[in-house]
Amino acid sequence: MSQPDLIIFDCDGVLVDSEVLSCRCLSEVLAAYGIDLGLDQALDLFLGRSVTAVREHYEAAGRPIPDQLSSKLKAEVHAAFRSGLCPIEGVGAVLESLRIPHCVASSSDTDRVSFSLSLTGLAPHFDGRLYTSQMVERGKPAPDLFLYAAERMHAEPRRTLVIEDSVSGVTAGKAAGMTVWGFVGGSHYQSRDGKAMLAQAGADRVFGRMADFWRTDR
Repeated sequence: MSQPDLIIFDCDGVLVDSEVLSCRCLSEVLAAYGIDLGLDQALDLFLGRSVTAVREHYEAAGRPIPDQLSSKLKAEVHAAFRSGLCPIEGVGAVLESLRIPHCVASSSDTDRVSFSLSLTGLAPHFDGRLYTSQMVERGKPAPDLFLYAAERMHAEPRRTLVIEDSVSGVTAGKAAGMTVWGFVGGSHYQSRDGKAMLAQAGADRVFGRMADFWRTDR
């Protein structure tokens, strides 16, 4: 694929540097329910996954979580984002230069994605073209969300490029029949070998700086 007909961006960890903030909030909220989940473990288990996936994980382990998890987590995340959320360095310039149709497909809920993009000034680049796991039956690592986004954007999967930072996202993109580039420039990969993880998951390319977006040798 010399140039895609559509680029699908994940949000957390690709557009905004939110993964450490959100996983720290998850650890703190779960602690209130007597569940010990460290930051590294949260990143390993739930990076790129939805709140539904968190709930299903603990239910399967015999640790059902009260229904108010979502609302408590949302409040904690919004507070953390207001004080510390930043766009990924260089992503604004990439989006500004794009002449290819593009959209967002995220495991986070629509409200959180809209809030994140508005807070960081990136919202105008997408003009409402936001697709989330709330819109499909199965979230990542299933391909449903990416296929749904491509359908809504009138693009063929084989002509679509996905930018992802998580193993579950890379897996979903490849299962959808799309080209996937793994991005490891978020702060959650400062002490983890994200390049090896995403390459092993099937990423067609892994890069660490948005400045190198179109440089296929990086």
